[in-house]
Amino acid sequence: MTDIEDLKNAATVSITRAAEVVAHLSSELERIRTITKDDRSPVTVADFAAQAIVGLSFRGCPVENMVGEEDATRLREDESVRNEVVEAVRRVLPDATPESVIDAIDSGDHAGGATGSFWTLDPIDGTKGFLRGGQFALALALIVDGRVEMGLMGCPHWGVAADPSGGSVRVPGTICRAIRGRGAHAWRIGDSPGDAGELRVAEWTDDRPIRTCESVESAHSSHDASARIVEIFPGHEAVRLDSQTKYGVVASGAADAYLRLPTRPGYVERIWDHAAGSLVATEAGAIVTDITGRPLDFSRGRGLEDNRGIVCSIPAVHERIIGRITDMNL
Repeated sequence: MTDIEDLKNAATVSITRAAEVVAHLSSELERIRTITKDDRSPVTVADFAAQAIVGLSFRGCPVENMVGEEDATRLREDESVRNEVVEAVRRVLPDATPESVIDAIDSGDHAGGATGSFWTLDPIDGTKGFLRGGQFALALALIVDGRVEMGLMGCPHWGVAADPSGGSVRVPGTICRAIRGRGAHAWRIGDSPGDAGELRVAEWTDDRPIRTCESVESAHSSHDASARIVEIFPGHEAVRLDSQTKYGVVASGAADAYLRLPTRPGYVERIWDHAAGSLVATEAGAIVTDITGRPLDFSRGRGLEDNRGIVCSIPAVHERIIGRITDMNL
């Protein structure tokens, strides 16, 4: 197996650099829209820049293969977007060229699978959160022989110490890192990993309301089903936010459960949407399964082909949530 220590520092540097650049881009939405004449172009630029920074940072590392969400087709066709991406990457990698940026983005074409070591990256998880100035995350995970061994999240708007619920925007945000068997930790963007604090899930008492977090967009998770599930608890407090930051909210103890319930038959979750966050939550003491109680299977390629939906919760309530979902025949 690949030595985690050989990769930990490179992964931490890459996600920190990318998070800092994306945070800067999030403050320049209107300028980018004006130049590119496209309302969604700021998140496109941020997606490409983050994947390029991570890809370039792993050149020469023991593990270079990556399952990424993006390919560079648009950059080859759109000069204005390409120029914005290259300029953004050069904020942290001054020697980057258009050719090296395009090659780094296209390095995310690995197929994944059950054997070998590879990274999986979601350069901007929570597209609409990014565009509305809410929560979003950069999520990077190392998968070895089908199992997530390391997960990192850059959450530029989530202040784990200031407002761990994620209900408000707090900058400069947070980096989370989890290594299997070594716990989960978080520190403020710009600080040293040596300043990290441990993430731990909340303790539970049966007489208090359950606190949940779920997607802002009803297309991503059934809000009606979530409301019916939590009826079995004494009360309910909820916060809605975008992205894998929700895994961090549970890991920090600010919520008891994150529910992502299917909204249509046949939908397959992508591995980059859950690999990093699920390990952060698990190493903080949470249980993460699909809605049937099965562990998430990252060995099937680019999708969670054998899973439906997500339940991430503190141990004391997980079995009750799965039982309720079974009774509801979701």
